[in-house]
Amino acid sequence: MPTLSEDLRFRGVVHQVTDEAILDRLDAGGVSAYIGFDPTARSLHVGSLLQLITLRRLQLAGNRPIVVAGGGTGTIGDPGGRTDERQLLSEAELATNIAGVREQLTQFLDFSDAAGPSTALLVDNASWLRSIQLIDFLREVGKHFTVNQMIAKESVRSRLERPDVGISFTEFSYMLLQAYDFLRLHVDHGCDLQLGGSDQWGNITLGVELIKKVTGDQAFGLTSPLLTKADGTKLGKSTLTNEHVWLDRRLTSPFRLYQYFLNVEDETVGTMLRLLTFLSHDAILDLERSVDAAPAARAAQRALAYEVVAFIHGTVDAEQAVRASEALFDETIADLDEDTLVAVTSDAPSTQVTRDELVGAQVSELVVSTGLVKSQSEARRAIEQGGIYVNNKRVDELGSTISPADLLHGRIVLLRRGKKHPHVVIAR
Repeated sequence: MPTLSEDLRFRGVVHQVTDEAILDRLDAGGVSAYIGFDPTARSLHVGSLLQLITLRRLQLAGNRPIVVAGGGTGTIGDPGGRTDERQLLSEAELATNIAGVREQLTQFLDFSDAAGPSTALLVDNASWLRSIQLIDFLREVGKHFTVNQMIAKESVRSRLERPDVGISFTEFSYMLLQAYDFLRLHVDHGCDLQLGGSDQWGNITLGVELIKKVTGDQAFGLTSPLLTKADGTKLGKSTLTNEHVWLDRRLTSPFRLYQYFLNVEDETVGTMLRLLTFLSHDAILDLERSVDAAPAARAAQRALAYEVVAFIHGTVDAEQAVRASEALFDETIADLDEDTLVAVTSDAPSTQVTRDELVGAQVSELVVSTGLVKSQSEARRAIEQGGIYVNNKRVDELGSTISPADLLHGRIVLLRRGKKHPHVVIAR
């Protein structure tokens, strides 16, 4: 059984660390470690997943996770990873987002007394940032850092290199606020370690330095790599919509989440299996070998998708997502509830017709009118060759028509030509 630090290294979690001595301490347990999440939306997205899973790994190894909901820093906005200034949130928006994020965090970490010394802690940095006076903050925090140091940080330097954008004093001050968070957590809760993505390295090291200067204690920082897809875009962005893939099922259904990871490229699936699942090392190595040995089977992607959905939504939703995905290509599509059916077919091209136009329509004519084939003669050939399906049932007769029983939930028919060309017909 590997130690925690051996496991973190195998998985590639450790990108930068201020002092590797913290890894031995994590192995022994009893370390309090924190990650902050600014509530820029009412849900976290899968770009935050690596940090949540890392906190869970630490907790399972006997360490204490602390999560900071950034009710204070969220009013400012982190310039890290940004090429422009963030839009400031209203107080009402911030309150709504904090409530949503708090609810989600309790799904992934154990906040119960049963966890003992490893019980997770959730705090809001607004509780100290909103009460500190400006003059006190400048004297207690600002005096410890030079502008030269702050300008040298990547998150600031990249913005200064673009004079058309620049950086406001508001966002420039963000790193000092985050450093103060670490100091308060260290003093109030014995927190010795801050975790984050590699784009947070500058902010984290500033906090480590502030703790040293104010208390004389050694604190630590550890960053993980930023997860990207093969095209370089950040994990969590939908290729089609450029929108985030959310952890809230109301914003991204378990099925859509499953499909997102099912479509991960071969080049990155191994990395994601290591970072985003709790599968054993041997299981991951076997799945990585399967990518080269049998890429068409997509065993690695299926395992990744299942494990991620199970972690976020539970095994019941993960198993349902698997069944729904398989139903795209077999007759069990008729057994799906309406919401799942709509989700399963939502990415397919669609056509709306009246019910009278749909019931009794010849399949050969319908596949032409929907564009699945170009002509009646092509439609006849496709049917004769067994390449046309209605609700995943092969159409065997040229004169086949759509019956009322073919309308799933009374309004939806899934046509398909071959394996890769679906088309949804909806009766309005």
